[in-house]
Amino acid sequence: MAPPFVFPSDLNDLEDSGDGLSLSVECSVDVSSLRPSHLEELVKGVAFDLSDREIFCIEEQDVFDRVYSLVRHFANLPTSSKFNLVETLRSNLSVLLPSVDSLSRAPNSLSPTSSPGTAADQVPDITTRIASHRNALKIYSFFLLTIARAEELSGSDSGASSKVGMQGRKKNPTYTWNWQAQRVRIINLIANSLEINLSLLFGSSDIDENYLSFISKCTFSLYEIQALLKDADTREGLGRIIGTISTKYQRTAQSCASILHLIYKFDYTVPHLAELVAAAEKKFGDGCLAISLVREIGRTDSKEYVRDGAGAENIGRFLVELADKSPKLMSTNVGVLVPHFGGESYKIRNALVGVLGKLVSKAYKDVEGEVSSKCLRLRGKQAMLEILLERCRDVSAYTRSRVLQVWAELCEVHAVSIGLWNELAMVASGRLEDKSAMVRKSALILLVTMLQHNPFGPQLRVAAFEATLEKFKDKLQSMEPPVTSDINLEDYNQEHGVVAEQGESVSDSCLTSTEEQHQGNDAIIPEIGNLEQTRALVASLEAGLRFSRCITSLMPTLVQLLASSSITDVENTILLLMRCRQFQIDGSDASLRRMLPLVFSQDKSIYDAVENTFTTIYIGKNPMETARNLLNLAIDSSIGDLGALEILISSLMSKGEISNGTISALWDIFSFNVNGVTAAQSRGALSILCMAAKSTPAILGSHLQDIIDIGFGRWAKEETLLARTACIALERLSEEDKDKLRTTGNKVFGILHNLITGFWLPENIWYAAVDKAIRTIYALHPLPEAFAADIVKKFVSAIFSCRERDEVTDNISNEFHNFMFTVPAAKLGRFLFIISHIALNQLVYIEACIQNIRKQKLKKEKLNIETEAVNGGLAKETEIQGINAELGLGVSEDAIIDSLSQRAEKEIVSGGSIEKNLIGYCAPFLSKLCRNLNLMQKFPELQASAMLAVCRLMIVDPDFCESNLQLLFTVVEGASTETVRSNCTVALGDLAVRFPNLLEPWTENMYARLRDPSVSVRKNAVLVLSHLILNDMMKVKGYIYEMTMRIEDEDERIASLAKLFFNELSKKGSNPIYNLLPDILSSLSNQNISEDAFNNIMQFLINSIKKDKQMEALVEKLCNRFSGATDNRQWKHIAYCLSQLTFSEKGLKKLVESFKAYEHALCDDSVMDHFRSIINKCKKFGKAEIKSYIDEFEEKLNKIHTDRKEQEATARNAQVHQQNYGSLEDFLTKENNLGKVTNEGEVINPSLGGKSISSGEVGSPEANDVISEESCVSSIASERETDGMEVQSSKGRRGVSKYQTRRVRVSAPLNQIDSGTMQQRIRSTRRCGLYYLGFL
Repeated sequence: MAPPFVFPSDLNDLEDSGDGLSLSVECSVDVSSLRPSHLEELVKGVAFDLSDREIFCIEEQDVFDRVYSLVRHFANLPTSSKFNLVETLRSNLSVLLPSVDSLSRAPNSLSPTSSPGTAADQVPDITTRIASHRNALKIYSFFLLTIARAEELSGSDSGASSKVGMQGRKKNPTYTWNWQAQRVRIINLIANSLEINLSLLFGSSDIDENYLSFISKCTFSLYEIQALLKDADTREGLGRIIGTISTKYQRTAQSCASILHLIYKFDYTVPHLAELVAAAEKKFGDGCLAISLVREIGRTDSKEYVRDGAGAENIGRFLVELADKSPKLMSTNVGVLVPHFGGESYKIRNALVGVLGKLVSKAYKDVEGEVSSKCLRLRGKQAMLEILLERCRDVSAYTRSRVLQVWAELCEVHAVSIGLWNELAMVASGRLEDKSAMVRKSALILLVTMLQHNPFGPQLRVAAFEATLEKFKDKLQSMEPPVTSDINLEDYNQEHGVVAEQGESVSDSCLTSTEEQHQGNDAIIPEIGNLEQTRALVASLEAGLRFSRCITSLMPTLVQLLASSSITDVENTILLLMRCRQFQIDGSDASLRRMLPLVFSQDKSIYDAVENTFTTIYIGKNPMETARNLLNLAIDSSIGDLGALEILISSLMSKGEISNGTISALWDIFSFNVNGVTAAQSRGALSILCMAAKSTPAILGSHLQDIIDIGFGRWAKEETLLARTACIALERLSEEDKDKLRTTGNKVFGILHNLITGFWLPENIWYAAVDKAIRTIYALHPLPEAFAADIVKKFVSAIFSCRERDEVTDNISNEFHNFMFTVPAAKLGRFLFIISHIALNQLVYIEACIQNIRKQKLKKEKLNIETEAVNGGLAKETEIQGINAELGLGVSEDAIIDSLSQRAEKEIVSGGSIEKNLIGYCAPFLSKLCRNLNLMQKFPELQASAMLAVCRLMIVDPDFCESNLQLLFTVVEGASTETVRSNCTVALGDLAVRFPNLLEPWTENMYARLRDPSVSVRKNAVLVLSHLILNDMMKVKGYIYEMTMRIEDEDERIASLAKLFFNELSKKGSNPIYNLLPDILSSLSNQNISEDAFNNIMQFLINSIKKDKQMEALVEKLCNRFSGATDNRQWKHIAYCLSQLTFSEKGLKKLVESFKAYEHALCDDSVMDHFRSIINKCKKFGKAEIKSYIDEFEEKLNKIHTDRKEQEATARNAQVHQQNYGSLEDFLTKENNLGKVTNEGEVINPSLGGKSISSGEVGSPEANDVISEESCVSSIASERETDGMEVQSSKGRRGVSKYQTRRVRVSAPLNQIDSGTMQQRIRSTRRCGLYYLGFL
């Protein structure tokens, strides 16, 4: 009988144990020194012995030694040898396992622990067989697991193994080596060996600890290999091994420790370990392993999870996975985890929130069982839901976001009752204003999910719910017995646990009734059942009404979120608004329109979200419905919304999203071919068609006659904007249609002429229509300048009653003083608008012509190059051009084109003959008109038109601009109407773009518009300056502080625009705000603004600086500002800015190094408070040496602050004393006149209250004390290290008030008083005065 096999700690230890008590290696073979042929013979011999002889031959020393040698050098074996060895060992073990079960069926067999009996002669045979089986099982398991570990650790992967196997199949099909398949077989075989009745081999009392420990160790080591866990069969086998050892053989504690080690160190093992634990509980019906793990996690100190963030995250994932796979087991043990909600690790709290979500959705589904158990489960579920609601207010944004995600998951699986639905909706609504973007995102997604899965139906209009609820309440009241007291329906709903599934069925029935009640008041209420069902329905309707009102109240908040700087906020808000529109939430349609301007966003994801939502809501399958949706948008939209709508429709047309049927439906609406169409709807349809024509101009050509007849016909008088829209349509015709119109368009141009010169349009519409009409003339007419000149002449003749050209010019130039008595202001305003707009369009027309000339030139040059290249004369032509350029003989064509362009632009206003410069004669008249300020004040509307005309002519001509800049700024500062100031402010932006050098000296005046009392003027100033600065058309100068003050503007829109400007400015280059901040600080300190406004402005600006280097440099710059600060207010401002910076170690060191710069300011309490906040920030640094450095700095600050406060108090007391006694001269005069000599030889001191001092007492110490007391009271000086002498407050002696008058009597005459004593008294008096004045 072979000695028992004992599992070694290492394979090589088998050679060292030669005590004879256990099986060990006696003669190992050096496999590495064998030749390939000898090695192959060795392997074949071992395989033959193991296959041909009994499976117990592995115990024999010779076989054991040879197998050991091959296993030890397994990595060096050829693939065929590996296959033979592994296959032989595996097959022998697979044969051994069934034979173990046969031991229980052997006759009179006894277990190893049985005592000898009557069959004593059979005991040795049975004992030997059991020992052999036990030894063989251990040896085979040991060698197979050792091979598996060696092969995995050697780095051989399945791909390489498969490749080797394929090569082997080509040479010898018998020996195919595929380690992945072998590994699966080995692990499953080991798992099977553990599942048999091992008590037959080891006894019923205890299984060999070394055997189980070795298998566990090998299995957990294999779990650390990530590639191995990707194979499902291998993973399942390893799980079976661990589950069996832990559960069946009661090794829970050891397995629990190993599993937790894997969870902490290897994140990829988490889902597989959770699957292992759940499978063990399901297979063996014993959750001891899971319970042990949960309790161990619960017992762990929460601070450990804070220190090990990665481990805490893995633990959290494991708990969530385990709750998902074993919800019932987890629900009974979750109590040990709940205390961790009070821990500091947000990752654990996140995980516990996920665990509760899984338990609520899965652990409480079954409703079977006793009533008491059902109540317990419902109470447990309710407690978990309350915890989830409470966690919505967690201190960590990550936890708040996670719990909202869990609520969304619960809503998807209908695990939230109707009674809790509205409370959850209120919580989610409140989280929309959370400071964290991730929380707002989760709240928006939760609200979207609640709308999609709401139990109240697909229509959530408040009015419909109210009507239906009122009628069902009446019915309920009629059904209830009269003696029954009122019942709180909400409490009833919660008591009976009306869940979401029931609510859905109820809401479906009430939806039908809701629609019927909405359509007609005489509809019949459907019969729904008995009293209890009616009560449930009323409760459901009340909950639905509250939910609808809750969502409706969110519309203002959602509109604000559309302007959020966070992309996720905008995207999810758009999604929520779309869902609200689909569920017909009140106010959702108007809120959704606020989404349209977001198409101008530079972020593509936001644009895509807007476009997708627009397509979903407004573009349907029905062409007529789509057409009506679009024209309704166009009718009531603002100018900005129309611009956004144009971009969307143009994009959808190019993508083919808008069908031809929709275009045809729009034409039918425009042409009044649909019943009930109004003029406004016709205009809206034409507006949509114009938008679509931007990308597809051909759609307008087929209905050109309809555009002319309807757009300028009788309907134009009813819908005044129709003519303007028709002009836009004509302007957007295709080039082919424009050419046709130029040849046969006399009627069209006549209509446009009458539109401009006629007075049939209202005043407020005429300007917008004429604007488009003149643009249309310049876009369509073959000679637009001649046609425009004719319009001007006729308008002048109509206004000034002139017939001849000379009379026209004479009236314009000479009759300035008499025209106002004969010309209506309204007509003159229209005339000025026409000439200025024609001049502006003439400038645009010239630039377009120049651009066409350049394009033709480039096209011609390209054609010449191609021709020369074909003919081979390109080099010669290039050489000739080079010679001409060097000799100056060749004049650049571009220079000629530029010269012609400048001449043409100059002739618009500044000079030429009468035929060519009609507007030039109007310009001086217009300038003189605007300079007559008294006249302009009488006619404010005329002033608006005149100044707008002046601004346009200034844009056209630089000379006219330069001569009228003073006028423009005078008007923009002093005009009485905000319309004029606002228009001029916008014109300043255009002038700064066109003539930047002329406007540069007036920069300060442009910034001054930010202080205008009018909101519209300030808003336009912010927009204009933002455009100029952000597009590098104006340099940022010292006046930028004016813009910063708009951050705290009383108008919210202006404040938002100012913030947007600085946000965009911070993105340019290296953040200009960093360089501007110190100057802004100084400028704002000198302005009359509140402390709160200053703090908000500077906090906003400092938050836009993100780079650490800039923060560090700002510390030094701001500290240096203390030296130039003159008052406490500036000190406070600088200190506040320092407290808002983000300090690094370098920044802190610079702050300490600059101590001398701000030392004098530490006497102020506010300054000191700001420095204390800086210190509190810096204390968060983790390094110990930094903390000690900060403590020293804090002590230094406190000491200086205390000293400065004492000095300040002393100086203040000295000043008070000086005020009481007057100036130094008065004080000395009073002291010199103290003594009044009487005939009795008495010296009377008024300050002594009549007390007299005799001559004998004058020289005495008591007398000197009196004199010193009354003159100096008590002056004590103490010396300080930093500030020299410090004067302390005076103290009176003997309770005598220093204001009490005394009299000193002297028995001797005045001339007998010791002069030295008197001089001593005077010196003491003078010294006292100097002390109080702070000179000593």
